[in-house]
Amino acid sequence: MKLMSRSEYEEWTAKTRDARMDWWRKARFGMFVHFGLYSQAGRHEWMQTQDNCPVEEYEKLAETFNPKPGAPREWAALAKKAGMKYMVLTTRHHEGFSLWDSKVNPYNSVNYGPKRDIVREFVDACREYDLKIGFYSSLMDWHHPDSWRAAFDSEARARFQKYIFDLNTELLTQYGKIDILWFDVAAPMEHWESWNSLEMNQKLRALQPDIIINNRSRLPEDFGTPEEHIRPEGGDWEACMTFNGISWGYVDSKQAAKYSYNAQQIIRMLNRCAAGGGNLLLNIGPAPDGSVPEEAVEPLTTVGEWLALNGKAVYGKMTRIGRDVAGGNGVCGCSCSGNFVYLWNWIWPSGGTMAIGGYKKSPKAIRFLHDGTPVDFEHKGHRIILKNLPEECPAPVAGITVLEMEFDGPPEYCFASYYPQLHGGREITTERL
Repeated sequence: MKLMSRSEYEEWTAKTRDARMDWWRKARFGMFVHFGLYSQAGRHEWMQTQDNCPVEEYEKLAETFNPKPGAPREWAALAKKAGMKYMVLTTRHHEGFSLWDSKVNPYNSVNYGPKRDIVREFVDACREYDLKIGFYSSLMDWHHPDSWRAAFDSEARARFQKYIFDLNTELLTQYGKIDILWFDVAAPMEHWESWNSLEMNQKLRALQPDIIINNRSRLPEDFGTPEEHIRPEGGDWEACMTFNGISWGYVDSKQAAKYSYNAQQIIRMLNRCAAGGGNLLLNIGPAPDGSVPEEAVEPLTTVGEWLALNGKAVYGKMTRIGRDVAGGNGVCGCSCSGNFVYLWNWIWPSGGTMAIGGYKKSPKAIRFLHDGTPVDFEHKGHRIILKNLPEECPAPVAGITVLEMEFDGPPEYCFASYYPQLHGGREITTERL
């Protein structure tokens, strides 16, 4: 293949991005799965380095690693039930242990432990449950002897670059169509040129022309990956979040439960992602035998039930919310798609009425999203006043109901339009109807 310069490559990825990213931009919600030798320790996926565990001692975990057959089907079944549209598996974490039948890396799950190709089981499970397939691939490696020398030894760097490329070539040629390549931790080299990322990524894309690649090989590629926070970025982005704020890998379920997200917190994260035009990649760290951690089952099942009723407020191409786009109020969030604004009610109003400010034109209809029941309202000045609301929140799942406001065109909105104090003293309107 003829290699492109960086400018040519970025021009090509930009031209093809909309087509390649279309499904991802509509999906909004995916499952991250951190599973490896570290799962047996039950402390943290970085325990090898955080404990300063010698490599030869850590390697013993490869012999005892024994996930039960069918474990990836449990992950995929829960992802589907939760309303997730894709999954990303740690095919090889920083520990350097490959979960597939690698000829490049003998330190793998076919030569040790279960004597099985876990990646194959994962791919088959994703296809069974109609989930898009993502491969996490660490660039950092604590097991390979050249991985740290590569920072200063050009010969070691060349060997290690080839090793990383060959590993990813195996992943992208042995399992059919793969949808996401999710790189992580480009250390110890500090620049894309040191990683040879421009050449590597072009060659990997040639193997999977429709693949999307994240921004962690020190090139921007297709999407950003804010970690453990939800903060919209300029282009496409995906917030990757642990389930407990402590560890990506497995930790004791009974102790982790008190730190773990409930359904309401996950739904709020989905709102922030949808409102910002991004995705949520929510992690589970399976137990040593591959079982789904107990504390994740009920919340994710509830979220899936909620999405079955309110998915229009999440899935699909969302308009990024801004002070001149759409908004809710202090007790409800918002997402927007074309002519529709969705109000996510966190705290149900008392007294049967609620006002939403800033909307310059009246919606033509407001209804409960989960069942289509119409809501009485009037438009007065730049206010929408909801009337005759039920005394109790009518949400059938999770206590969170969504109101759908339908407009004749894109909503015309300005946050706090009656209050110049919030617009640098500039008066936005004189309407006080």
